[in-house]
Amino acid sequence: MLTRDQALALVETKITTGHLFKHSLAVENVMRDLALRLNQDENLFSLTGLLHDLDADITAGEPDKHTLITCSLLKGLVPEIVSNAILAHNHKHPAETTLDKALLCADPVTGLITAAVLMHPSRKLTRVETPFLKKRFKEKRFAAGASREQIAGCAELGLNLEEFLELSLKAMQKIAPQLGL
Repeated sequence: MLTRDQALALVETKITTGHLFKHSLAVENVMRDLALRLNQDENLFSLTGLLHDLDADITAGEPDKHTLITCSLLKGLVPEIVSNAILAHNHKHPAETTLDKALLCADPVTGLITAAVLMHPSRKLTRVETPFLKKRFKEKRFAAGASREQIAGCAELGLNLEEFLELSLKAMQKIAPQLGL
């Protein structure tokens, strides 16, 4: 299995868009904290989060190919469970495992949090609080690309929405300087 350093080097070569790179780091951190909360493999979860959008720049104009190229690039480098979770986040594989479901929730919640930071009066990730996020979550037009249905899937992981938003927010706050937020 790839080490974190090897995975990061791969991400740095394949993801050239700054916001996508930061998104990958955010999802990695949320996944790590989810693993800790759910008593799962921290390395496996964080690696999945880091690598999940590896082909996003390459497939930008062809969303149907998204994740397929990633899995091709990762063949033999990561366990099949990682590839399946990556495929599940683009609905190319059923979300069956805890890893699959965690990635489905973690991916859009980072977008919701980032958008909330950008509209927060402080524009600082460290100043955003869970009630502010919860209010933004309820506004369907706000960060419309962040699937509320996928985020609410946190219930399948045994977390209510408030717990999941708080966990995700704290995970991202740990790396606020790297995210530029």
